[in-house]
Amino acid sequence: MSFEVFEKLEAKVQQAVDTITLLQMEIEELKEKNNSLAQEVQHAQGSREELERENHQLKEQQHVWQERLQALLGRMEEV
Repeated sequence: MSFEVFEKLEAKVQQAVDTITLLQMEIEELKEKNNSLAQEVQHAQGSREELERENHQLKEQQHVWQERLQALLGRMEEV
């Protein structure tokens, strides 16, 4: 009878070991996915910052062109 108890205990221990192994594999996969997503976030932030700089430059250019246009319109009104 005690042999059966040991067999059941051994089966439960093996099941626990198998479960732990699967969970460790899942953790590794999730870590890799997390690292990949973190890299994507960094890339997106870099792209966003670049777009913000470009947007700022374009707004400055637009402002310069508006001032030049206003100056030309002012000259036309003088004539």
